[in-house]
Amino acid sequence: MLGFNRITFDPNMMGGCACIRGMRITVSLVVNLVANGMSIEEILEAYPYLDADDIRQALQYAAWLAEETVHSLEPVQA
Repeated sequence: MLGFNRITFDPNMMGGCACIRGMRITVSLVVNLVANGMSIEEILEAYPYLDADDIRQALQYAAWLAEETVHSLEPVQA
């Protein structure tokens, strides 16, 4: 998970979910706001302690998690 310097995890906060810069704002919340039609500007107005880079990185992190790479758990037998 290289390059996600704004995404933090704390098992004692928000159930250990991915959060933005140690705040109680989860990546999931940000992604849901965007998915439901809020613009970056609207999100920043609603959450003034975030910045545009926080939102972009939350989306990048979600995209990274959703990559369609399949990893075999067992060796494939011919």
